[in-house]
Amino acid sequence: MTVIMYSGNVGFRTTPMDDTGVSHILEHTVLCGSHRYPCRDPFFKMLNRSLSTFMNAWTASDYTMYPFSTQNGKDFQNLLSVYLDAVFFPNLDKLDFLQEGWRLEHGATEDRASPITFKGVVFNEMKGAMSSAAQLYAVGCQNRLLPSHTYSYNSGGDPIAILDLTHQQLKDFHASHYHPSNARFFTYGDQPLDAHLQLINESALEHFQRIDSDTDIPDETVWTEKRSAAITCPPDTMAPDPDKQTTVSVSYLLPRITKVDESFEVSLLASLLISGPTSPFYEALLDANIGSDYSPVCGYDGSTRDASFSIGLQGIHQDDEERVRGIIQETLNKVVREGFEADRIEAVLHSVELAQRHQSTTFGIQIISSLMPMWNQDGDPISSLQLDRLVASFKRKLAENPRYLQDLVQRYFIDNNHQLWLEMSPDSEYTPKQEKEEAAKLEERLRELTNDDKEQVYQTGLQLADAQNQEADISCLPTVTISDIDPKTKRTVIKTENLSGSYVQLHEQPTNGVTYFRGVSPLGALDTDLLLYLPLFCNIVTQMGTDESNFREFAKQEELKTGGLSVSPHIVQNASSTDAYELGIVLGSHCLDRKLDDMMNLWQQIFNSVTLSDHDRLSTLIRMEASDLSNSVAFMGHAFAMRGAASAVSTVGKLSELTGGITQVNLMKQIAELEDLSEVISKLQRLSSLVLNRTDMRFCLNASPESMSAAVNALGQFIDQLPGAPASSKPSLDSAQAFITDEEFNPTSSQKHFRIPFPVNYVSMATTAVPYKHGDFPKLMVLARLLSSKFLHKEIREKGGAYGSGASIGTDGTFKFYSYRDPHSMDTLEVFRRSLSWMQSGGFTAHDLDEAKFAVFSNVDSPIAPGSKGVSTFLNGVTDDDRQTQRDRLFKVSSHDITDTADRYLGERWYSSYLIGPENDATKQGGWTLQE
Repeated sequence: MTVIMYSGNVGFRTTPMDDTGVSHILEHTVLCGSHRYPCRDPFFKMLNRSLSTFMNAWTASDYTMYPFSTQNGKDFQNLLSVYLDAVFFPNLDKLDFLQEGWRLEHGATEDRASPITFKGVVFNEMKGAMSSAAQLYAVGCQNRLLPSHTYSYNSGGDPIAILDLTHQQLKDFHASHYHPSNARFFTYGDQPLDAHLQLINESALEHFQRIDSDTDIPDETVWTEKRSAAITCPPDTMAPDPDKQTTVSVSYLLPRITKVDESFEVSLLASLLISGPTSPFYEALLDANIGSDYSPVCGYDGSTRDASFSIGLQGIHQDDEERVRGIIQETLNKVVREGFEADRIEAVLHSVELAQRHQSTTFGIQIISSLMPMWNQDGDPISSLQLDRLVASFKRKLAENPRYLQDLVQRYFIDNNHQLWLEMSPDSEYTPKQEKEEAAKLEERLRELTNDDKEQVYQTGLQLADAQNQEADISCLPTVTISDIDPKTKRTVIKTENLSGSYVQLHEQPTNGVTYFRGVSPLGALDTDLLLYLPLFCNIVTQMGTDESNFREFAKQEELKTGGLSVSPHIVQNASSTDAYELGIVLGSHCLDRKLDDMMNLWQQIFNSVTLSDHDRLSTLIRMEASDLSNSVAFMGHAFAMRGAASAVSTVGKLSELTGGITQVNLMKQIAELEDLSEVISKLQRLSSLVLNRTDMRFCLNASPESMSAAVNALGQFIDQLPGAPASSKPSLDSAQAFITDEEFNPTSSQKHFRIPFPVNYVSMATTAVPYKHGDFPKLMVLARLLSSKFLHKEIREKGGAYGSGASIGTDGTFKFYSYRDPHSMDTLEVFRRSLSWMQSGGFTAHDLDEAKFAVFSNVDSPIAPGSKGVSTFLNGVTDDDRQTQRDRLFKVSSHDITDTADRYLGERWYSSYLIGPENDATKQGGWTLQE
């Protein structure tokens, strides 16, 4: 059955002319209450009153958008109504501005003697965001490449400049930008359009008169001479080589994004120049082993009025900057002389065709997101969707002029004087300077305060705290009901076969001419020393080449024949026992039906003749992986903290941390520092011998009914050609899964602090829980949602100023708390510990319980694309019958169940805490393990 999705969006051109983050803070504040829905935070309240599959809002450089999606038609109307009222008729209350933007407040709100400090959700969010070297580089590059108007400012807000924004300026910005004359509306789905238009008209349009909104962005002044600039960033304490932390790139101004044909062609050109090992810049820059990876700003960018293309390197020695500049210029000249190979062009066009056919559950949201930048600049949104026409036009031009692409390189890059060379280098004083600047700003503000002002700061803090503590009347908000939820699990028909002794799972689905392949190769028990190298093995095994094809030729065939070959660690807890788990690797790929044999041949090469001894190639991949992991901590710190906390209380948590946590980040840093990789190669070869054979492997195919027979035949031939033999026949999934038990693991209480010079913290705490099939699992799901929405959000985000927080029950046998970009650490851990007492005090109502169920069902019933139907069963063994059992239990969860479950799982148990953040006096006092 095809899943129907309904998506909607209202967006505005927002053109801030300073760094105060006014458009970003407005995006937050309009969602805090409106005329028709005057309760506090209707946006967050609707997360628990709808069956939405997506609800969000974000601020780009020149627009702000409010997208959502759901599978329920009634829910779509509810969400559209709330969003329209929020953006056109927000309350913009002063207290909401102070909470979301910034404020002066005593450290302890009710204690006059505690020092006054800066607080605010967006203020803390941007302190975290702008501590990332990648984010600093992206903002710095755009500001300097497009300096004439709004793009010369940070739309998210510079933390220090945010402190200059006033409430009146926020309201003025809303009045000038959030008007129907400056709005773009988008709906997607199979509902009648008339109903959408009527709701939009009645909720917004008929209440306004058309105006001439002054939000146009003028033409960028084109430079007659190239420019250079230099910026600084905090040193990366996780960088493999502290002397190689410089980034350099060049960015070129390109045609306006409303010129659809030119934009499409330049985006193709960008892919030809940088994507994959056979691209000119990959060979010239990455294979030269000068730096760790491409620069953070790299490739085609069509998000601003005038597009741009950037290319450069990060992780280089400062002395190599001129060398990198020379390589970039010579590479472009070489492309003009020699052009591109025909099969490279074919590969890029193949990726366009495959992307058109590949079905996603977020298709509506993806379309909205892709159209908004151009539509925002008054372009024709439909023209950019006509990919067949664009491809045909490009092919025609190339046929008429074989040097067409070379001419584009000459025109847009070599002859283009509007180019910015940007260098970023580390400054050991960067973070101290930021701290001093904030301290000086605070001191200045405090000097300006009269005694009456100080009293007002105190009283306002109390007023905000009182507002945050009040129980909101949400009866004004629309809602779904329990009766709107289907009592039955959506089932997938699963067929099975035994091919040459291997278990094969088949899912006939409307895959639109695409075949999807997965395989699992279990490892059994593995020494920690070898387990640590499993992620690296997965990352490099399809990128090293084979005896038949070197890595460049293999990559070329991969692009021509598939959507990419992926290998990843497979760590799955037994759904019936927290002590048992399956460890191995997961293979995945998809291709057009007509290229299935070619795709399976590539996998056969990997299994039969992969080469892992190319030292130079391995060194390049290691540096890239180490760089990616290091950069990810700033953006995904809460995920690393959660893995760290879970590692002390769960076997699967421990394995997940070793393969995807801070331990892995540090290991890759150490490996990237090695000159001799012979020991690393030896470990990779040992892993290869263990997993690249058919022993205990199982396979899965998703294809259309008319293509399944051919897919099974191709898979059978592939299996027969694999090395090794099946250990025994696998007639069922139960017999095919290879669960093992770690008899030596015991949960322990643990407190660890990974010290890193961030201005904010990522905090997590975990305790032991239950496996998926346990009767308490649905209760814990509801408990986690109740705590997240009714307690943690208020205490950690609203009062504490963290950007995010929550609780979750995972499939690793743990119950976890977390916070994201949090100015606090010990206070947050104390909030986590108070969760039980909040539950025991009766902090929730029967209606709150229903809302928590709505949110859980929204997650449980998340749509699944045809190419992924049945795959979760294949990977973890959880069947539709199991899901129905838990679904029935979920409907029946009562208030008593919740309090009883909280008593049993949040009481006296093993707790593990993990903190990622700056130096902290509290963690130095004992009881904490300090890591760096």
